Amino acid sequence: MNPGTVTIAPLRRRDAARCARIERDLFAGDDPWSADAFRSELDGGNFYVGAYVGDVLIGYAGLGLTDYEASVHTIAVVAEHQGGGVGKALLRTLLAKADELGVPVFLEVRTDNDRAIALYLAHGFEHLGLRRRYYQPSGADAYTMGRPANRD
Repeated sequence: MNPGTVTIAPLRRRDAARCARIERDLFAGDDPWSADAFRSELDGGNFYVGAYVGDVLIGYAGLGLTDYEASVHTIAVVAEHQGGGVGKALLRTLLAKADELGVPVFLEVRTDNDRAIALYLAHGFEHLGLRRRYYQPSGADAYTMGRPANRD
């Protein structure tokens, strides 16, 4: 994949069904989100972006926002585009938004997702705790991670 062909842009409401298909492919064992769940996130004023090759959605990421903090709700990249920097670009877009607002960022990540954990550590996140059986129905554990506010 040529990373120059990927565009990060606001997630479009019409992409909700595609997001749900990607969820089913990537997170089948852990209660994947429905198209309605994505629409609800978009309608709720949260910050969601998509990664597009042309007009085709290949990944997405979402950040829940309050006045005091941000929470990474999801980052997903279709299997054939993983490892090419798309997830990193999505994360950096979310972090830029949090930095603009001057708020810390929190997330949960499966303890067996070494690639994601390495990405988060490389972007200033630290382990804060462990949530046993966080992901359902699989029962997989999750690390809670956090990154302090960048108030530059």
